[in-house]
Amino acid sequence: MLTSAALVSLVALVSPLAVRLFRLPVPDVVLQILLGVLIGPQVLGWASTDGAVRVLSLVGLSFLLFLAGLELEPRNLRGRSLRLAAVGFAISFAIALIVGQALGTVGLVTSPILVAVIVSATALGIILPILKDAGRLQDPLGHLVVAGASLAEVVPVVLLSLLFSEGAGGVVSQLTLFGAFAGLVAVAAIVALRLERWPWVPRTLLALQNTTAEIRVRAAVALLMAFAAVASVFGLEAILGAFLAGATVSFLDRDELESHQQFRPKLQAVGFGALIPFFFVSTGMSLDVRSLVEQPSTSARIPVFLAAILLSRALPALVYRNVLDSTREAIAAGLLQATTLSIPIVGGLIGVQLGLILPDNYVALVAAGLVSVIVFPQLGLRLARRRPKAPPQQSVHGARSTRKATP
Repeated sequence: MLTSAALVSLVALVSPLAVRLFRLPVPDVVLQILLGVLIGPQVLGWASTDGAVRVLSLVGLSFLLFLAGLELEPRNLRGRSLRLAAVGFAISFAIALIVGQALGTVGLVTSPILVAVIVSATALGIILPILKDAGRLQDPLGHLVVAGASLAEVVPVVLLSLLFSEGAGGVVSQLTLFGAFAGLVAVAAIVALRLERWPWVPRTLLALQNTTAEIRVRAAVALLMAFAAVASVFGLEAILGAFLAGATVSFLDRDELESHQQFRPKLQAVGFGALIPFFFVSTGMSLDVRSLVEQPSTSARIPVFLAAILLSRALPALVYRNVLDSTREAIAAGLLQATTLSIPIVGGLIGVQLGLILPDNYVALVAAGLVSVIVFPQLGLRLARRRPKAPPQQSVHGARSTRKATP
């Protein structure tokens, strides 16, 4: 029973080593999905999504959304950057609705709204390290992209849960349930803040946080599981509970002490080091990649979905051009914002389960997301690369002529 889980763990180990050793121009998650396709039933048939892999994959998905919520920073969601990002996302979603309706008109999709939600998303977890490594996280380009990507991750997760939960009722009832759940989350955050004012609480956390108890990590995992379970009870998607759990922890964890700065790396180690790879590898194992070869129409849909993502997320970034140094940087911001993967996988899977997305379209949609992760960030950073400013020629000549005229 654990053979497939062992193979998935091996793939999780090999993929970052291969990216590093062979200097592959792709993120680790892309190779995880591709290797999952290779070892899965579609190609070699070495592994299958049995019970153990399914459970670990579900927990990995929850941790992925939890860490996405953890990456939300309140300082990035305020001021002019937030206003511009909000305008950009409003335009983005309007374009996505038009694109989704057009795809529905020609019969490529069943639910234009679901497609609009999916193609209007950005992979914040992929964009953040790319901007950080490029040294652009703290400049105007980085602020705008992070604010836009934050909105483009929060809103699609909420809409997926409100509109496409299994057994969802009317919009009014879903909004009522969402409001009740959001209120419960707010109450939990307030209670946690009040508890921190009791002297024995921070002392106890400090005493146990770097022991085998790892009390802060256990508290975060407990909050994640509790919010995901309560969201399911409210008839919402568990991913919403996981995401809001991460956002709550991000809001509560404002301590700047060095002893507390190890907390988030520990959560990332649990997620990216152990659990999240199960989600990405099992996603590759479950993709019907044979349809890409046996049915040319499926392969032909990849550029269609890629163009939909590009139009929906890149074009609205032109509203940034008055703030950034040039139109080139605005285009670069658009390409970075058009980088997406987790929402196409998660939203597409929800659509397949509800019968709103055909399996062939799901494969093409995930493939388009993979292409966006491989191509758009590299192209965007090249466009945004600053060129050294040459000294003005006129002033140089003027200086020379002045020197000659001086007696």
